[in-house]
Amino acid sequence: EVRASTIAALSPQPGQILWDIGAGSGSVAIEFLRTVPSAKAVAFEKNAERVGRIARNALALGVPALEIVTGTVPDILTSRSDAPDRIFVGGGVSAPGVLEAGWAMLKPGGRLVANAATLEGETSLFAWRAAHGGDLVRLSIERLEAVGSFQVWKPAIPVTQYCGVKRG
Repeated sequence: EVRASTIAALSPQPGQILWDIGAGSGSVAIEFLRTVPSAKAVAFEKNAERVGRIARNALALGVPALEIVTGTVPDILTSRSDAPDRIFVGGGVSAPGVLEAGWAMLKPGGRLVANAATLEGETSLFAWRAAHGGDLVRLSIERLEAVGSFQVWKPAIPVTQYCGVKRG
């Protein structure tokens, strides 16, 4: 549900470039490419185990063209020459300089979407919205589970999602 909401917020269009920062399993970059096959996506991830998982997932889900860059953000962003039309920040939203570096590289009219599940991340998104505008949405998902012979709704960790468009 959160991934679907994220893809909708990114609003992928043909030929666009997505940067997935803190890509984790690569699910957002992979779904972006599956939604618009003519797009390009770059997954940035510092954890070597996750990088391997992203590569396996991209192959298994039919998007072997997903570019994977290993390194620490924001340092690795400034060496890129392919400015993105869309940026998704899934990991490291509260890390100093991550949102700023991505925003600086984002094309005018480009869209930044960031998800946060921690209070620190949410605080970063509140501050970011105050400085740059945009929208915040809280996504709360509950799943039906059995407790003995009864049924209950068990909540997942809520996710706060920011979406903003870079003007000028």
